[in-house]
Amino acid sequence: MRLKHNFKNLKVWQKAVDLAVNVYELTKHFPSEERFGITSQMRRSSVSIPSNIAEGTARNSSKSFSNCLDISLGESFELETQGIIAHRVGILSQENFDALSSDISEVQKMIIGFKQTIEDNPY
Repeated sequence: MRLKHNFKNLKVWQKAVDLAVNVYELTKHFPSEERFGITSQMRRSSVSIPSNIAEGTARNSSKSFSNCLDISLGESFELETQGIIAHRVGILSQENFDALSSDISEVQKMIIGFKQTIEDNPY
């Protein structure tokens, strides 16, 4: 059985896109001297999460798709780490950090669940 997903219909992809948009909004208020530092890193990590999910939908096997989900999950942990650093150096408020952490955690759980579904139902 060959299963192709329209990535735009995947709830995990939609939530990951929302997360990336939120990261862009948050980092818009970071100091300008961070434009090529933590701002750039957080934006790239956040964009990679839904991008790798979308890439996985074009793969020809569930194993390849699962690998793309692994990469997406890894990017989410990078983003989480970058958020912690931004908070600890004082450029991300407690309120924004808490909201970001919650959103990242939700996306991580969704990726893990989706990955399990793909692995349990190989094509």
